[in-house]
Amino acid sequence: MTKLPAAPLTMEGSWILHQMIRLRWNSADLESKLVSLISKLESQGSAAFAMPGHKGDLLLVHFRATPDALNQADVLVAKALDGIADIVNSYVSVIELGLYESSVKLYDSLVQKGVVPHSPEWNQAIEETLGRQRTAMASRLFPAIPDDKYVCFYPMNKRRGEIKNWYGLPIQDRQRQMAEHGEVGRRYAGAVRQIISGSIGYEAWEWGVDLFSNNPLVFKHLVYEMRFDEASYDYGEFGEFFFGVRLKPEGASAYLKGEAIA
Repeated sequence: MTKLPAAPLTMEGSWILHQMIRLRWNSADLESKLVSLISKLESQGSAAFAMPGHKGDLLLVHFRATPDALNQADVLVAKALDGIADIVNSYVSVIELGLYESSVKLYDSLVQKGVVPHSPEWNQAIEETLGRQRTAMASRLFPAIPDDKYVCFYPMNKRRGEIKNWYGLPIQDRQRQMAEHGEVGRRYAGAVRQIISGSIGYEAWEWGVDLFSNNPLVFKHLVYEMRFDEASYDYGEFGEFFFGVRLKPEGASAYLKGEAIA
């Protein structure tokens, strides 16, 4: 195979912060403060989800255009929760669109033309391609949080073990495996919205995955089926999964009483 640069091109969009919250259930004014916080967050591009289980009570998801805006959301939540709740976990990432197929085609085309990798001519061709892609993919790079009832979030890595090392594979092999991996996800189009974010350099894990759907069983079926493709069974490593039910301001009272959320 033609020796091509190892790293595929990526495009980045909205910054994402996930916050796992544990409520202090006996706090005074818990309901009014919680309703106020959720209302304010929703107006700014965030969403709240009630989490069953021991990992926390609420999952807050924030999409912002810049990391500075993400920090502002973090401070807003910390101040609003003072005395009524604690942030027990968090995850920072940025929406990422991987361009394996485009990268291999472009790299190969440039190499065949005799363009030296990472030379000024090479870098100019890369930036022109990315500029066109960013315009075409703007809605995927800067989406609103889907309004679906359920969310599933989890971090993941590509294995770097002694025997199986994703980063030691030629880019053509990784492109083929990711194309096969993507075929599974496309079969669930319309039933689930998947948003991938990169966290290399920000967290111990390399990517975050958000799944949104009105059918919670779709998460189980999709993640399970994906385990059978090569990119997952040989190279996928997964962290904790966080599952939540959308919590709107008008549902906060019922939630706090242990009743069904509207």
